[in-house]
Amino acid sequence: MITRFLVLFFVLLLVPFTPSYGALDYGKQSLIGADFSNADLKGATFYLADLQNANFSGADLEGASLFGAKLEKADLSNSNLRDVTLDSAVLDGTDLTNSVLENAFAFNARFNDVNIEGADFTNVPFRKNEISQLCQSAKGFNPITKRNTRETLGCE
Repeated sequence: MITRFLVLFFVLLLVPFTPSYGALDYGKQSLIGADFSNADLKGATFYLADLQNANFSGADLEGASLFGAKLEKADLSNSNLRDVTLDSAVLDGTDLTNSVLENAFAFNARFNDVNIEGADFTNVPFRKNEISQLCQSAKGFNPITKRNTRETLGCE
């Protein structure tokens, strides 16, 4: 009995624990300042959630829905935002440094005072005025995709 307990204890001790939040529904919740850093959030739903000052740095949000989310001053640096829905989201003051937004949908999203150094916006549809605004501060290369931020936005 003690031997089984010790084996189980060491197995649990040696297996790294990474929380998985994927496929969860956080719709319409107030998650101000929540810490989702380095979390697996693939396919999660944050529909109309209040995520001001939330930390998503290093998180995998591939295929997640952030439709209408309030992401003011959120940290999305180094995150995987491929195929994410950001339509009608508010990203004022958000940090998108080195994030990959390839194929994300952000047509009606608002990006004011956003840090986009090294972000990859390949195939992301924007309104013309958003592209103009983002191009003013676009610089750097994404460390994952090796793409130039300005080129992924189609800046002139």
